[in-house]
Amino acid sequence: MSEKVLMKGNEALAEGAIRAGCRFFAGYPITPQNEVPEYMSWRQEEVGGAFVQAESEIAAVNMLYGAAATGTRSMTSSSSPGISLKQEGISYLAGADMPCLIANIMRGGPGLGNIAGAQGDYIQATRGGGNGDYRLIVLAPFSVHELANFPKKAFELAEKYRMPAMILADGILGQMMEGMSFDFDPVEPAALKPACWSIGGARAEGKKRNMVYSYALGEGELEKMVLKRADKYALIERDEVIYEERFTEDAEILVVAYGISARASIEAINIARKKGIKVGLLRPITLWPFPTKRIKELSSKVKCILCPEMSLGQMIVDVKLAVDGKVPVYLHARPGAFFPVAEDIAVAIESALTGKKEQLFDLESLADKATLGCHQPENKPSKEGALL
Repeated sequence: MSEKVLMKGNEALAEGAIRAGCRFFAGYPITPQNEVPEYMSWRQEEVGGAFVQAESEIAAVNMLYGAAATGTRSMTSSSSPGISLKQEGISYLAGADMPCLIANIMRGGPGLGNIAGAQGDYIQATRGGGNGDYRLIVLAPFSVHELANFPKKAFELAEKYRMPAMILADGILGQMMEGMSFDFDPVEPAALKPACWSIGGARAEGKKRNMVYSYALGEGELEKMVLKRADKYALIERDEVIYEERFTEDAEILVVAYGISARASIEAINIARKKGIKVGLLRPITLWPFPTKRIKELSSKVKCILCPEMSLGQMIVDVKLAVDGKVPVYLHARPGAFFPVAEDIAVAIESALTGKKEQLFDLESLADKATLGCHQPENKPSKEGALL
């Protein structure tokens, strides 16, 4: 499809996965990603694939394990609390080196939170989230167009390195509608032959049936598997980092933002540049692998860095690790599913340069003003004279 069409983000994500060759989807309803399984429920039938509405998120992710083991391009999707329920299964997928696609359309949290968009799942996504030493390839779109085109890239990377990949978006992106187009022709099923390591691939080649498992009980075997995976992760960090830069050539302050926060930041940068403030943007597209090297290089050219996030500050941890104390790193935080506003980010840009606190998130100043937000029992003497 080369012509531009108007689509909702969740539906574009689902259609992009179908066109990328996804032929198995298992999921469970949760707002704000419900359009993904709804779309898959009829679209998979049209292309000869399989759709399962599982009885739970836990069931869905384990179905994904079974389908991926056959060599079929397989996918599940959910939103923040649902992804938390899937973490055990995701750890199993990583331990069995299963290529697959997991989509998280983030909502507010912690707990049930609310159904608006948020970015509070960054650390969970980029650090694995479940038990053991593992990583996921994590792609962060910031438009409906990218939501539509990232599934193909995610499947390709997942299969290249035999590991799960995640698309990490948020409820705003999932629900918004934009004009978009697909940058790739639909993948033909014949081009997606199951790999030789998979159960389906071995069967097709008449070989002995493969075993797909995530455990290694022999002495020293698990360590070898984990270290081998570490070598793979090092290759990914070297070769697969993707990011976008804008106005970084002359920037005195660097904004680092991803997803919907990056879109608001672009408008904020336009506002600031009209005032003569030299500010640039680095947008991580792969949250893992993170563009550590490039941020480190840019930190030697700027006075400070600002991270607008729809969280209490999670990506900023990786930015600070990259900067290694060279320049100050500030946070503009909108947690609890509040949308970052360009005008507020523009104020935060000026504040970061001038040392003011306006629109910057400062834990130390907050602690000075903080009051405990719960009822405390009064200290009154008991009959025995002790304090209760």
